[in-house]
Amino acid sequence: MPLIAIVVAALAIGFEQLIQWKYGPMGIIAFVVLTIGLKAKNTMVSSIGAVILVMLLAQSG
Repeated sequence: MPLIAIVVAALAIGFEQLIQWKYGPMGIIAFVVLTIGLKAKNTMVSSIGAVILVMLLAQSG
């Protein structure tokens, strides 16, 4: 069980670093807002984070 938790944490940190590298500080803020919204089960906060991420993806594409 601890090995699975370590692997999941490593993947989450890697994904977070990838977003920060590719989309800058705004990407990491959007990812944090999305994560907080999902953990708090608050659809409005998670939707705001998702919209910001989508706007960043659309801008870079």
